[in-house]
Amino acid sequence: MTETLFHAYTPLIIWTSVGLLLCRFIPQSFPRILGRGLFWFGVPLQLLALARRTNISEMSPTASLPTLVPFITFGALSLGLAIASLIFWLQKRFFPASTLLEPGYRGSFLLAAVIGNTGFVGLALAPSIINPADFNWALFYSITHNLIGTYGFGVVIASSCSHATSSNRWWMQLRDVLTVPSLWAFLLGYLTQSVPLPEPIESGLQASVELVIASAFLLTGIRLAQLQGWKSLKLGLVPAVVKVVIVPALVGISTTLFLGLSGDQRLAMVLMSGMPSAFAGLILAEEYNLNRDLVASSIILSTLLLLLVLPLWIVIFD
Repeated sequence: MTETLFHAYTPLIIWTSVGLLLCRFIPQSFPRILGRGLFWFGVPLQLLALARRTNISEMSPTASLPTLVPFITFGALSLGLAIASLIFWLQKRFFPASTLLEPGYRGSFLLAAVIGNTGFVGLALAPSIINPADFNWALFYSITHNLIGTYGFGVVIASSCSHATSSNRWWMQLRDVLTVPSLWAFLLGYLTQSVPLPEPIESGLQASVELVIASAFLLTGIRLAQLQGWKSLKLGLVPAVVKVVIVPALVGISTTLFLGLSGDQRLAMVLMSGMPSAFAGLILAEEYNLNRDLVASSIILSTLLLLLVLPLWIVIFD
């Protein structure tokens, strides 16, 4: 597992470090441009490439998998949103501060606590932890999470918190979800799986996955370099604990008591629901002008926290 963690985190460490070093030499507008570029072009290109090589019909060795995993994924997302909303309400009630009253803070707080990195980190760790026969549980969770979590829950949260209260309408969130380029890119990639592309184009699509991941890490490094010490870093502590500790613990207990899961199937659900805050949260924060410091802080804190709690989940839920 140590070797797997090392390989999973090596690109993160390298490209985040490059972002930290470049921060002082780049124009102030560069992070915003990079974030929007990832939202509109980078991530859709990545999902298009992944969808073309993902055969969902081969991911369902059991009859319950296609319906049970999305149900658990939706439940984990809803659970995280409910807990984060309650904690935010308590913070605002008992520790009032001007920062808490900003819509951008609330949106980033919820994004950091709800949306997880099930793709790069989750699917990198799962093969060495989950039995190959049950790996599809983790894979199906990741795909469902990206579709209804990152670009469903995530876009609704970011959109609703970016608009002024007076102009915030339900149809604005619906419009933003329906116009997310990543969803359409995934659908296009899935529907064109049987359509062969010239080898240079197909190879370029698959190579774009690594480029997008590196760019996301670079953006994270730049935003981390702009944090003002512990004052900024502590913003992400609470959502990081919710994301990596509270939600997976409750998912493990719930799937045991109510669904009767055990072994690696249960561990796969716990593992994926406890992934650190997603880099996509920072991309959404850039696109919708939310609190970038909070999301960047939560990404680094939840990633470090995962190293501590992962052995615990294996012992308890395997």
